[in-house]
Amino acid sequence: MAMIIPEGFQHILRVLGTNIDGKQKVMFALTAIKGVGRRYANVVCKKADVDMSKRAGELTEEEVDRLITIMQNPRQYKIPDWFLNRQKDIKDGRYSQVIATHLDHKLRK
Repeated sequence: MAMIIPEGFQHILRVLGTNIDGKQKVMFALTAIKGVGRRYANVVCKKADVDMSKRAGELTEEEVDRLITIMQNPRQYKIPDWFLNRQKDIKDGRYSQVIATHLDHKLRK
């Protein structure tokens, strides 16, 4: 079955300093970002009200901005603390989700 490419389809998206394949489904495409797994990508898509049957290249700018905002501020969107990858940080004692280049920076310290 061939994929019919709609108007405005982007083959490669640039999100948080990472190239994302536009041909993959949204949830699986987000896992290309360092620090984002399948379960976290699933929760972020649900909180952003993004249709998970869409391809990543079909997303509008508004949907991409919502996804980025939720990924960067998960606690403001009521994602539970136990879901985050940086629980009770050793240095500052805060709960956070560390993604992309911030993950490399935290690991170097």
